[in-house]
Amino acid sequence: MSDPQSKSTPPAGRTDAAGKPPAMVPVMAEDVERQKRRRLLKWLAGALIALLVAAIIYKRVTDPRNAREAFDAGMRLVKTTRYDQAILNFNRAVDIAPDYADAYRMRGRAYVELSDPAMAIRDFSRVSELQPRDAAILAERGFVRLDQKDYPGAIADADRAIALDPKLARAYNLRANARRASGDPRGAIEDFTKAITREPNLDNYFQRASTYQKLGEHKLAVADFDKALAEDPQQPHIYYARAQSRTALGDKAGAQADLLAGRKIDGF
Repeated sequence: MSDPQSKSTPPAGRTDAAGKPPAMVPVMAEDVERQKRRRLLKWLAGALIALLVAAIIYKRVTDPRNAREAFDAGMRLVKTTRYDQAILNFNRAVDIAPDYADAYRMRGRAYVELSDPAMAIRDFSRVSELQPRDAAILAERGFVRLDQKDYPGAIADADRAIALDPKLARAYNLRANARRASGDPRGAIEDFTKAITREPNLDNYFQRASTYQKLGEHKLAVADFDKALAEDPQQPHIYYARAQSRTALGDKAGAQADLLAGRKIDGF
């Protein structure tokens, strides 16, 4: 005997209020396309948001203020002579801001302190590329080349610096030192004199005096040593140098007085 309800009870959830199966609604092609467009729009919106977030993150990472923070941290380390760590911060600064000339300049100086002239020259050259009117950086690079005994290179840097800034005493000092080292003491005297005209400081007087001494012109040497000591009388090496010229001039008493003065400052 069959169950009387087996023919009249439709599957659960598939009947209407009258107990009849719901009518099937046909799916139109337009509906399918509409759903596809909705899914595409949702995907595009998500991708746009992701790109916007990435752009914000990138801006924060590459914000010049962060490059400046790295530079400032490097400067603090330079002041405490922690040059290796300073270089790491300057590296960060130029990674963020590749045109940050001061970061290259200070990194170059740190390399000088670490006795790495090749890296210093590389960084000073980069500054010169970024700031082609910067005469001072050419002189700075020239002194590194001078220390490397690259006298033609040092003179070339001095020439370029002077062409950019004829008042730059340091450039004349550089060229004078390079000329003297390469066997041109007269040219060195000429340039030291130009340096003194623009900046009459201790080093310029001392260097010209040393050059006069090299030429055997001891009276002129003594006169310049006097001027150097007038700038700073607590420099023992200048007393010793003047003693040599005084000895050459036959001034034994003056030479002895200079030796005593130098030894007193040195503490023996």
